Amino acid sequence: MTLLEVVVRAASVLAAFLVLPLLVGQAEHKVMAHMQGRLGPMYAGGFHGWAQLVADGVKFVQKEDITPKAADRWVFRLAPGVALVPYLLALAVVPVHPGVAAVDVPGSVVLVLAATSVGALGTLMAGWASANKYALLGGLRAAAQLVSYELPIVLSVASVALAGGSLSLATLTDRWEPLWLVWQLVGGVVFLVAAVAELQRPPFDMPVADAELVMGAWTEYTGLRFAFFLLAEYAGIVVMSLLFAALWLGGWHGPFEGVLGWVWLLLKGFAVALVVIWLRVAWPRLREDQLQRLAWVWLVPLALLQLLLTGVGVVMGW
Repeated sequence: MTLLEVVVRAASVLAAFLVLPLLVGQAEHKVMAHMQGRLGPMYAGGFHGWAQLVADGVKFVQKEDITPKAADRWVFRLAPGVALVPYLLALAVVPVHPGVAAVDVPGSVVLVLAATSVGALGTLMAGWASANKYALLGGLRAAAQLVSYELPIVLSVASVALAGGSLSLATLTDRWEPLWLVWQLVGGVVFLVAAVAELQRPPFDMPVADAELVMGAWTEYTGLRFAFFLLAEYAGIVVMSLLFAALWLGGWHGPFEGVLGWVWLLLKGFAVALVVIWLRVAWPRLREDQLQRLAWVWLVPLALLQLLLTGVGVVMGW
């Protein structure tokens, strides 16, 4: 790989990392507005307020960056980066076209799962370092949520890896068959629910519940650092949606995939992101005990059942 190719791939991933979360954020603004019978932002940029998130970014940059006196200064300042950067790493290994990924590494499935897990630790660091009781409670809730929902995510992805006989995202996407829509359906539902919970999105937003904890682990953050947490949330939606599209919906597979493969991946990922947005609008926030019960009583057994079904199918040669 030449230096020019490395630079082009790195620039492409960075551009996608900066643009796709903004598109998801704008879609959330407009989709939620329509679902709730309101207009939403309409003025920034002109047509339907397309530049609202850009205006929000400018606003965050202008705000003062405050670090509480009693806070653990270095951990407090590093937490937004820990929440954000792992999603950039995960996005780099998602295959966007037949034979095309920014970084094609063996075991890319493991790399993506590890990176997304690290991203959730940024919320824990923020809560622990803020010297604020509400932030600490939010951080502890985030840690409990990560422990609970990481297991069903790993088990459901392991089922697809077993079905495809590989730990490479590109290989699994290439070996995908329409039968998987039925064969791996239970694991797909488990993954989607657990991914929404790991991203701390409604109805699983207990770590940042504004009615209970002000803003949870983010309570003491202002300005650009607060914006980084918001960007990490939307970047997480992008990564999880593309991962779901690659493993369960066939990724680039579709008509004229040799030319339009990347278009199919983005369209499928965007459809999954719309489902994540719909869940925020349609479902009320769960209680903490309901959150844990859902994970350990329902999702983990269902993921194990899917893994068992996949093992039987592989042995039987389905």
